[in-house]
Amino acid sequence: MSISLVLGGARSGKSRYAENLAKAAAQTVVYVATAEVRDEAIQARVELHQADRPEYWQTVESPLQLAETLKRHASENTTLLVDCLTMWITNLLCAEEAVDIKGETQDFLEALATLPGEIILVSNEVGMGIIPMGSLTRDYVDTAGRLHQDIAHIADHVVLVVAGLPMAFKGKA
Repeated sequence: MSISLVLGGARSGKSRYAENLAKAAAQTVVYVATAEVRDEAIQARVELHQADRPEYWQTVESPLQLAETLKRHASENTTLLVDCLTMWITNLLCAEEAVDIKGETQDFLEALATLPGEIILVSNEVGMGIIPMGSLTRDYVDTAGRLHQDIAHIADHVVLVVAGLPMAFKGKA
């Protein structure tokens, strides 16, 4: 088992880097898409990501119950590529029905620690700017920051991608 956390800003090249990691693993790849299409901008991003990944990868949509999806698809000779965790957090925070975000993230972290195969997690690094004024945005940044720290603690590799260049913080790039 190996866990890689790939962080970066919007359009930093983090998804491309993660996709290249998945290709290099030379295993079956399950691409776990967390986006919920809510507007034309998200639709355009989804289409861009779909066009960039190989057709032979299996795609599974998992906007909310990520831990269950990972448990269902993880196996020894499989690479799970999750893109992206901050979209998943957005879905949890903006769900029509109340979601136990702490419970969902805890379930996710507990699942990560036990899953077989390769796990590649993509997420936006959102904690490098000014502190947001609104409570929803603050909750988003705080939840993402805590989740990233918790994942980094158990991950084998943590990489920050800036301008398409990976910088390894843990393990190798």
